[in-house]
Amino acid sequence: MKKLFDNLCFETSKRTTKRYSTSFSLGIRFLHQSMHQPIYNIYGFVRFADEIVDSFHDHDKETLLAEFKEDTYKAIERGISLNPILNAFQETVNQYAIPLELIETFLRSMEMDLDKSKYNQDTYEEYILGSAEVVGLMCLKIFVGGDEDEYQRLKPSAMKLGAAFQKINFLRDLQADYKELGRTYFPGVNLEDFSNVVKKEIEKEIEVDFAAGYEGIKQLPKKARFGTYMAYIYYYKLFTKIKDTPAHVILNERVRIADNRKYRLFVSSYVRHSLNLV
Repeated sequence: MKKLFDNLCFETSKRTTKRYSTSFSLGIRFLHQSMHQPIYNIYGFVRFADEIVDSFHDHDKETLLAEFKEDTYKAIERGISLNPILNAFQETVNQYAIPLELIETFLRSMEMDLDKSKYNQDTYEEYILGSAEVVGLMCLKIFVGGDEDEYQRLKPSAMKLGAAFQKINFLRDLQADYKELGRTYFPGVNLEDFSNVVKKEIEKEIEVDFAAGYEGIKQLPKKARFGTYMAYIYYYKLFTKIKDTPAHVILNERVRIADNRKYRLFVSSYVRHSLNLV
């Protein structure tokens, strides 16, 4: 029974999301039920690609990523894959008509992680487009339920929100990216001399992206608005904590939001949403 197989694949994507990201999983719970599985399917795909370039150091990552990419397109074309993550992903891609261009752009950013250790302004923007902005657009396809006019209208703010999230990830993961993976994403920044002045300039850039992203959240369909707002709240709290942390600390340890603090954030956000303060 194909349905049994598909359900197993969907469960694999869901479990992948929950295992890798507590905050993302909590945010999904506050989307409309009909959106849960498609977003799990997108996250599972993105997570597996990212794992190849970030974690499989004892293996031929270039070959693994090339095979994953080839298998992705085969799955979408055939409407099936024996890889549970790709089978779930192709279901969402085909159901919501997610453009192949978004998938190609995302995979290109993963390829950049294989051979780039430093980024200039152009490659920095290209990487953020692929690793974050187009992932936001994949999710937006789900949020608008196939309404192309709404998709185009909300597209710029969705990209800005994705960019804000990714830049915060860069700051949060500075220590691991630089000291463990040898990567420097921020263009023109010498991490051997990473200062509070440099950090504040990056934070100003993030503030602009956040403001534009928040305007888009307020215009999302009701089914998607609260879950996206929850993700925004979590990231803004993380951003606030990062801003309050000196540059030399950011470079040597990962800033985190404790799980119990995350739950309190979500409760307070729910109250604000219920009172129409969002």
